[in-house]
Amino acid sequence: MSHAFVKEGDDQWLHDIPPSMAALINYLTRENNGIRVYEKSSYQDAQTGKQVSVMSNGFAYAVDADNRWYIVD
Repeated sequence: MSHAFVKEGDDQWLHDIPPSMAALINYLTRENNGIRVYEKSSYQDAQTGKQVSVMSNGFAYAVDADNRWYIVD
């Protein structure tokens, strides 16, 4: 695959983001064309025990055992 059409910074993925809320907000805001994304609420998942953050973009995120962000179903 050619990288000719990849802009600088486009090669970063959600699982590459450090496991901090500030890093997640920064990443999601960039992905949202600069429109600020913020944490609306958070809760502890009863099944996994993980802290889940519900964000203003409509998705919920958590950090897995490898300290990588993922989207919660």
